[in-house]
Amino acid sequence: MTPPAALDRLRTPFFIIALVAMALVVCVELGEHLIVGGFDAGGALTDSAGAAGLQVPAGGQVERPSGLGIPYLALVDACALFTVALMAAGLVVPQRLHGRLQGVVTLVFAILLILAALGLLVLAVAKLILMVTLLLAFPFGTIAYLIGFGFFPRGTASVILSLLMFLKFAFAGALVAAQQRFLQNKGLVLLVLTSLLCNIVVSFLHGVVPGVLVSITDAIAGIVCAVVAVIWGLVLLVGAIVGIVTAARATADTARSTVLAAPAAVTGG
Repeated sequence: MTPPAALDRLRTPFFIIALVAMALVVCVELGEHLIVGGFDAGGALTDSAGAAGLQVPAGGQVERPSGLGIPYLALVDACALFTVALMAAGLVVPQRLHGRLQGVVTLVFAILLILAALGLLVLAVAKLILMVTLLLAFPFGTIAYLIGFGFFPRGTASVILSLLMFLKFAFAGALVAAQQRFLQNKGLVLLVLTSLLCNIVVSFLHGVVPGVLVSITDAIAGIVCAVVAVIWGLVLLVGAIVGIVTAARATADTARSTVLAAPAAVTGG
């Protein structure tokens, strides 16, 4: 049987692996446009237009759209990275200082996350409306849609999503290996499950429609991720406010006890 002390001990190497894995996840998501977008897609566009019974103007270079689904995953995964990074800070920062700063740092992060997610949500909705409007404005709007959004590199995106899923499983496994008691942290477990579920949703929306429509479902995936990020931002915001209020009350109670004890100490009572 494993001694209780061994269960309570944090295995730092596994914890560092978990932190690095989630950092890689966020980096890959933020750098997705460098992998997917910006390449010539003229041949694929011609094939997609032919399948739709349309002809597009010849000549010129057509760039692959970079998409929204994968980059917007970073909004959700940034929550997991922030949570683990906050835990890692507790290993190097004095416990008393860490306890005081934790609520304030979480509050600032939550506000920035909500603002970023809301702004990106508006952009995703606007892009979705634009694509649907162009697609339905047959024939010239449809041609414009095909030129701008008609080809989405679904194969490359699938490879990236598979890599992200592997890194997320590595993150979860390393976190459990570092400390089994992390499984008792319901918020952290729910956050990891949310990250995995968003990854699955993006993959599903990329594969559920013909290739010419993937840009539209990719924008829907971005909207879903942004909404989920706003919800988690609100959860963190409420938790941060409760933590700050609790810490303030504890500090006030300590100060009051010190003040009350001072006369007794002076008089020797």
